[in-house]
Order: sequence, then structure tokens, then C-alpha cells
Amino acid sequence: MSERVESNIPFVGLHAHSGLSLFDGLGYPQDHMKFAYENGADALALTDHGHMNGLSHQVLYAKKMAEQDQSFKPIFGVEAYFNPSIKDWREEYEASKGASKKAKASGAVIEDENASKQTKNILNKRNHLILLAMNQTGLNNLFKLISESFKSENFYRYPRLDYDLLADHNEGVIAASACLGGVYAGDYWDNKDAGPDSVMDAMRLTTQRMQSIFGDRWYGELQWNNIPDQHELNKYIIEISKEFNMELISTADSHYPNPDAWRDRELYKRLGWLGKGGMPDWMSSELPSGVEEIGYELYPKNGDQMWESYKKYSVSTGVEYDDDLVLESIKRTHQIAHDRIDNFMPDDVVRLPDFVVPEGKTAELALREFSVEGLKEYEKTAGLSEEAVQEYIKRASMELGVIEDRGFTKYFLTMKAIADRASEVQLVGAGRGSAAGSLVSFLIGITQVDPLKYDLLFERFMRKDQKDYPDIDYDVSDPMLLKEMLIKEWGESTVVPISNFNTLKLRSLIKDIAKLYEIPFKEVNPVTSRMLNEATPLAKKKHGIKAGVYTPTFEELIEFSSSLQEFFRKYPDVRTHIEALHGQVRSVSRHAGGVVVGENLDRWMPLINSGGVRQTPWSEGQNVRHLEPLGFIKFDVLGLASLRMMEGAIRHILKRHHGVEEPTFADVKAYYDNNLHPDKIDFDDQDIYKNIFHAGKWAGVFQFTEKGAQGFCRKAKPTSIIDISAITSIYRPGPLSAKVHDLYVNAKNNPEQISYGHELIREVTEETYGFLIFQEQIALLAHKLGKNLSLDEGNMLRKLLTKKGTGSAASKKQKLEDKFIVGCTEKGISAQEAKQLWEKFEYFSGYGFNKSHAVSYSILSYQCAYLLNYYPSEWTAAFLDKEPEGRKERAINIAKSMGFELAPLDVNTSGRVWEISDDGKTLIPPLNSIKGLGDAAIDQIVEHRPFKDVEEFLFNKEISYSKLNKKALDVMARGQALNALVDERFTGLKHFWSAIAVDRPKSLKKLKENIELYSPEGDFSSEEKIEHLVNLTGVFPFSLVMEQKIVDELDQHAVPPLGEWDNDLGVAWFIPREIVEKKTKNGRMYWIVKVIDSTNKNTAIKCWAVKKGSDLIYINRPYMAKLDYDEQWGFSTRSIRYNFKLLG
Repeated sequence: MSERVESNIPFVGLHAHSGLSLFDGLGYPQDHMKFAYENGADALALTDHGHMNGLSHQVLYAKKMAEQDQSFKPIFGVEAYFNPSIKDWREEYEASKGASKKAKASGAVIEDENASKQTKNILNKRNHLILLAMNQTGLNNLFKLISESFKSENFYRYPRLDYDLLADHNEGVIAASACLGGVYAGDYWDNKDAGPDSVMDAMRLTTQRMQSIFGDRWYGELQWNNIPDQHELNKYIIEISKEFNMELISTADSHYPNPDAWRDRELYKRLGWLGKGGMPDWMSSELPSGVEEIGYELYPKNGDQMWESYKKYSVSTGVEYDDDLVLESIKRTHQIAHDRIDNFMPDDVVRLPDFVVPEGKTAELALREFSVEGLKEYEKTAGLSEEAVQEYIKRASMELGVIEDRGFTKYFLTMKAIADRASEVQLVGAGRGSAAGSLVSFLIGITQVDPLKYDLLFERFMRKDQKDYPDIDYDVSDPMLLKEMLIKEWGESTVVPISNFNTLKLRSLIKDIAKLYEIPFKEVNPVTSRMLNEATPLAKKKHGIKAGVYTPTFEELIEFSSSLQEFFRKYPDVRTHIEALHGQVRSVSRHAGGVVVGENLDRWMPLINSGGVRQTPWSEGQNVRHLEPLGFIKFDVLGLASLRMMEGAIRHILKRHHGVEEPTFADVKAYYDNNLHPDKIDFDDQDIYKNIFHAGKWAGVFQFTEKGAQGFCRKAKPTSIIDISAITSIYRPGPLSAKVHDLYVNAKNNPEQISYGHELIREVTEETYGFLIFQEQIALLAHKLGKNLSLDEGNMLRKLLTKKGTGSAASKKQKLEDKFIVGCTEKGISAQEAKQLWEKFEYFSGYGFNKSHAVSYSILSYQCAYLLNYYPSEWTAAFLDKEPEGRKERAINIAKSMGFELAPLDVNTSGRVWEISDDGKTLIPPLNSIKGLGDAAIDQIVEHRPFKDVEEFLFNKEISYSKLNKKALDVMARGQALNALVDERFTGLKHFWSAIAVDRPKSLKKLKENIELYSPEGDFSSEEKIEHLVNLTGVFPFSLVMEQKIVDELDQHAVPPLGEWDNDLGVAWFIPREIVEKKTKNGRMYWIVKVIDSTNKNTAIKCWAVKKGSDLIYINRPYMAKLDYDEQWGFSTRSIRYNFKLLG
């Protein structure tokens, strides 16, 4: 709206839903607030279903409105789900749930408006209840009520409240009877058939209970639409109001942000039902032709529009009302909003736990004492000189002063408490992110990297004028285990995982909306398949990106995909819906590692529940910051597979070389501390650099698992941690597209050609051969060369340099440039040279990487390389054990390339993890690599083996065959883990499988009969063996179809697998797994051949102009082929006969 609407009748919407009422409301809270303001309102309540997930949006947008001098009051509320007695409901639920699968709690409550109105199923029984916070006390009570409602005892598909909970937590809360799914409506639906007296009696009981709890804070709610039952309910509520002196309000029950959004909301609702498995009988898949067909308009109305709705719908339904009474009910909402509800924002005091501060000490004193203790310990272990100690004291004092001044001491103590507990039960990373630049973090055990040793800057981590809390990311080997442990030990209202709000994406929207519009799949699939490939090259070109991965934005897909543009031209309504719905919330999940830590958090935020885990109602991450502005600080606990590999490798080392049969984590930790800890490991061991980083021996080495990074590293030949840090910092899309990697290698190989220009520049950039690789280098140079230019300003500069245009950022940048130029000239650098250096800053500012992070992660890379170099079999076994299923085949091929033999699965030797033969040359796969073989069955095997024959395996009195059951026997036999038990009595593996698993014998006599009965079955065919192994182990048995001679010849001629396609070579090998026949629009046959190779990548090849009868491709046989490749269309060939060659 260009001008704000004025309404004659004062009104405030006290019942409103946003798109956080999933698949019921539409639009974010700020969309509703913006329209309500433009439509003449000066306040709006948000009452999403069952939760307050939208409150953070309300708060942040209200602050933005205030900055723009828009007077608008956010009102915080919820439309709760209510049962009179959860105890009674629970008893009926327990009696009924035997026939119904228990539903897990979910923060993504999806409202079924029909079921809310009338349901006979006790499991789903609930009614709506509007609750509004009058002040901070009321808001705290709402938070507590919602947190309680999501507890397992109050939850079945929906969170529930009852009279007892309301009685305990009603202070400062206003309540209203809600809609046709509300508490009065429940009385109406339950007693309608029994007549008016029964309805009134039920409503009297409800009113008495509600007024006994809320007093005059209980309101009857009237709504205006064309539904006859609504008007019946309105009449009853008016009668009750007169009888009980209860005040009335009228509400708009708004569900979408403006009058034109009704159609998108109808579609959004249908998408929600499709996601749940299908639409209910009462909902048509066709969209209504107009809003009148729906019977109501649910946008944020003003008072005049409310009056018009009342008049319109009372006439259309033929129901007469007292105009004065209705008008008063509309006006009363404004009086409630401004006279009864305070104008307040939620308390945003930061709430970190008190228990992290030792008793009898302040947080500041405790942090200082921990730092002093850490420095004393480090002085001993590192053998620091007195001069060095003074330097460390000076740095620590500076950091502590900043931390204390900014009020962050308790944050560091909380992070220390997490780190201390984590390091007691699992390996943790040396450091991550800019926190490694903090000496205090190092001294108190949060990081393991000495920042002074590597010239890491505290200012990169925290400025002296910083307002936002620091963000310390913390790597561990098993984040779920740690979080579960902290929740158990510190309390589920103290440690709360952070929610993620997943949104509707373009691809799924196109497919789902096309279904509703009955657009043929053959039109839709090519669009969704091609659009990313079409848009990516053009989007990369737009941004000047020449290398690396880039994902186009929603807008760029529309701008650059010709297929999508053509589709939208043909179906403009689909485009309109997609533009309205893209980015709307579709579900709630959990952040990968983020938790909030505080005390009594259920009083300060309305905790929700997803998958049985309590979590925050608001999110915090790269694209959204909704927790810290409300006083809740995120702690990131993230998992690194490399740490799990290190744990596994150390366990193997302890077993094989130190005689520790069953290593505990304490044993693992002691080995790490004595051999791998950054304070102990020798980072100048050139054998490791030569044997691993120069030679290209990469099995599972962190940050060097991709071909490009490996190739660059072999050219650069690192000899130090800083070299590795530079290599990993350069190997990113920006520097690669600028050819920095080639320039760096040339400079490193020819250091005598480097011109530094000034000694201070040499000091800062010599370690990176004259290049500004790290962000800290820009900050340091600006500080050292500029005049009175602080390190804080230098750190700020790296951000300002990336900003374009005019404004405050440009002004700040100019001031810093002036200080830099003046400082340079005073130090003997000409103004022209200083300007050139400044331009160099600008050029590299977009490419510079965080040195603290690079060094920390390079240490982990080196630790992996150390284990691979000195304990290759132990490291490779751990590598195979921890690699995910999708990369297992590739990992196995890497192990083979290193000279290891791989033993077959064996019931007598395979264990729970990859094991190593006594001579260290053979790796033994674990039993859990067989899909369908559970831990309980494996325990029975490992605890009671060896088995000398099949009888001992099938009829062991010590084995529990309820655990080692028929299913376990089936998958083990087909997965060839029982081959050691197959003797001359069996004619082949199929005979064995049928005799012992398909027809599981329960006695020796039955086994003997089975051996005779199934003898004709013989062996599995080669195809059956392949399929069984692929399906059960996830690994293609290349050894069954590729002789070693073929493998050697391919290697000799440098023919790569298709997954490592070289466009210049144009030839690759692969194994076809499936052939799909297709026809072009002109009716010509072509094949899509689905293939696999040693990289374990599944790829498709389009074979055009297929001649049936003469063209032939064998499944599960190796081929070498000359192929065409297009970034958009993938692999193809015009002739199978001339371009495909069967190997062997």
C-alpha cells in the first residue's frame, strides 16, 4: 500500500496465524505485521498453533519498525491445544494406544482444522484456546505452559494443556475461547445432537472453570464467516456472556498476510497434506475459484473491515445480532491491546549457567585463575623461557581485559565446561575458526593451538568494541553422544539443541504444484533435471567464478534456466504460486551441532519437541540470528569423522603394539596426549611431508580427499604446518579462479624472484611467499604500516574492503586508507607504492582465509598423515571403518592401491570393526558391513566363536537364537560370511543357503534332511552373487568381474574410472548395472545406461541411435568407452558399436 489506511472503528487482531502454523497459516510474522500496520492497525497478536516459534520474528521486526518511527505493538500469544484433564485423557490414551502407534513429538505442529472441530478419537482429542501475555510475567508463564505441553506425558501428535496447568501458570495471561475448534466449540460439537440445553450446560461448566482461573481475563470469542455452525456458536457464546457477565471480543483469525494471498494459502495447505501422505476426504485437490467459495477472508483486518464482515456474513446466513454488542466486541480488542496488555519486549538478558562459576568466586576471578593455571602448566611442558613467559602474560592480560570488559567471562567458562567434559569421553579437535587465535582459549583447554607460536591474532576473534558474543565452534568425534550426555547430566532445560526451520525449495515446489495442476510428469521432470545445470555456468560467469562449486540462488535459477523460463511462460499460475511459497517453512529439524546452555530455559523460552528431543523454538545460524538477540547464546558442537578415525587407529595401535586387549577411552586419550597432541607431535618431521603430502598417499587424510586438492598439494610440496595452511586456504573457488594456486607454486619454487618491497612486508608475507593468503596478514600489514592504525581497525578493514559503493562503510574505508598511506610514506614507502599495496589488499580481501582456522585444521591433517605414515595398517583399517557407505567402495580401492589385501567376510574372523591380520598386510571387514545383521546377532557370534562346522554354529547351547535369528542367517549366507562353514556336503552356496537359512533347521536331523533335499540347487549364479553382495554390503565385487590383468592394463594406460572423468582424455572405464529403454519425441530408441566404477559413483550414459539387435551391452561386465561430456547433459555416445569396448 502506498498510503496507510485509516479505520474509523478501533480494532486489534488478537487471534492471528503466520506461516509458522505450518500448512495452515502463510507468510512470516513480519509480513503480517507490515500489512496490519499499512492497513491501519497499531498492534497485532501472533497466536500460532501450539507454539511460539514466530515470536523471534515479531521481536526483530517490531524493533525495525520502531527504528522507522512506525508505532506498532507486538502482542505475544499462542493458540494452545486444550484438554480439560490430561490425566483423564492420558488414561484413555493408554487404553487406546495398543491399537495405535505412538507418535513422536514435533515442533512442526500441522493443524487439521476439521479434526479440531469434532473428533471422537480420544488420541486426537483437543480444543483450541487463545492465550496472550499481558506482561513479562505472563510471557514467562506462556513459555512454561508451552514447554510443559510438549513433554511426552502431554503429547500425542499435538502438545496439550489442561485446567491444572492453567491454574499453575495463569498470572499475567489473558485467555479467549478461540474458533470453531475452540473450547466452547468443543462443548457445542460434543452436545449439539442432544439439544441446546446440553450445549449450554457444558458451556456453563467451561465458563465456571475458566473464570475461576482467569477471572475477568477470560473472554468469549466471536468470529464472522458464512459457516452456519459459527453463527450457532456465536449465539451460545453471547448467551453465556450475559449469564456470566463475561466480556466478548471479535477476532479476524487471520491466516495469511494480505487479501490477495488466499489462493496461495489454499495451495500451501494442500502441499502440507500431500506431504503427510494425501489429502483428507473433506478437502478437494482443486483450488477454490474465489474467496467466496471458501466462505471467509482470513487476512489482518482493520475495525471497518471487521464490521463489514459481520454485516455481510450475518445477512448471508440470515442470523440477527445486536449491533451495539458486536461493535463493542470489535472495539474491546483495542482496549485490551492497549489498556490491559503492557507495551513490552521479552526480557533479553543473557542467561548463561551459574554452575560453571566455582563456588565463592566471581566469573572474572575464576577465568583468570584458570588461565594462570594453564600458563603454569604450559610453561613446564613447553619449556618456556622467562622472556617468553612475560610475553604470554602480556597477551593473556590483554585478552582477559577485553573479555571482562565485554562481559564475556561466563561464556568462556561455559565453553570450558563443555570442553572439559568432552575431552573426558572422546577426542576433540585442536581448534576451529577464529577462536584458535585466543591465548585464553588455549590456556583453559578450549583449543590446543598456541596462537603465539603461529602468529594468530586475538583481534580476528574478538574486537575491543565487540558487542556480539564470540562464536567458538568445537569439533568432537561424536557430537550426539556429547550432547546427550550433557543433557542428562546438566538437565534438559539447561542444555537445549537448536532448531532448524526447513523451507520449501524450488525443485520440490515445481513437482508438487504440478501434481495439483495435473501437469504431466514428462513436462515437469526435464525442467527440474536441467535447470541447475543450465543456470550454474551462467551464474558463475556473472560472479566471475571460474572454478569450484557454486549453487545458483532461487532468483538466478529463474534468470538463467531456459527450461524453467519456458515452463513458467506456459504455466504462469505455477510461477505465481512458487514465488509466493518459495522459502515458506515446511518442517522443523535440529541444527547439526548447535545447543543453547542456560538454566531454567523452559521459563525463558517456549521449548518445543522434535523426535523426542526438547529443542529451541527459534533458530541461529548462517542466515538467521534469532537466539542471541533474545539473550540465548549458541554453542556449536560439531562432529569430525577424522577424529573418529584417529580414535579407531589408536585403539588398533594399542592392541597391536602395546598389548592392550580392550583399550578404554582413557587409554586412547593418554596415547593421544603423549604422541599426537600439538604440544607433543613433531611438526617438522620431513618424512611425513615427503611420504604423504609429496608422494600423494592420501587414505583418509583430512582436507585431502579430493583429486584437485591432492594434485595442488603434490605440486606445492609443503614442508611445514603453515605450508599446509596456505595450500588449503588457496584451494577454494575464489583463489582457484584467480589462478593463485599456480602463482603460489611458482613463487614457492623460485623464492629468489619474490620482491617484498619493504622489510615489514617481508615479515608478514614471507611464510606465504609474498602472497596475502590469510585475512590476518591484511590486518597485520595495515597495523604495522599504517599510522596509528590498530589491530582492531586492521581486522575491521578486511570486512570493509569487500564492501562496494558509498555510505558509512565507504567513509570508514577511506579514513583507514588515508591512515595507511600516511603511515607507509613515513616508513619510506612512496605514496604510489602504498596505493598499489592498498589495491593488493582489495584484490586479496575477497580470497583471504582465516589463518587461525587454517592452522587448526592443518594440524589435524598432519595428525592423520602421522598415523598413516607410521601406522599404515592401523590408520587404513580405521579409515575403512569410518568412511560412509557411499564412499566405501572408493575407500576399499584406496586400501588396495596401498598394497593391502582384503580378506573376505568370515564368521570366525570378522568382528565389529575392520580388523588387521597379524602380519599387518590383510584387512578384515566387519560383520556389521552386512545390511540386516544387527548388533545383537554380532554379539552372539563374537562371544561364542570359533565355529568349526555348521552344526556348531546352528546348535550351540550358549547362543541365543532369538538374536541370531533366521534373518541373520539369511543375510550372512547370501553375503558369503559363512563360506568357511561350507564343506563337501554342500553342492554350492545356494544349496547351503537353502538348507540352513531359508528352511532353518531346528535339529540335527532336520539339517541332515535339508542337506539331502536341497542338494540339486547347487551354487548361486555369478549374477546372483554380484547382486547379493551389492545389496547386502553396498560394495560392488569388482574382483568377480575384473581380472587383475584388466586392472593393471587400465592403470598402465592411465585410463581413469568414469567418476574421475578427464575431458581432455575423453576415455574412461565403468561397469553397466542397468539399461533403461527410452524413446525420443520422434519415436527413436535410446538407452540410459546406469553404470558404476571404483569411485563408487553411480552415473548415467545416454546412448543415442540404438540399433536393437545389433547394439549389445552386457550387465556387470567391464567396459572402456570413448564418450562425449556436456556439463548440462552429462555423458553420452552416438555409437555403442564404435565407442564401447568390452574388456576381458
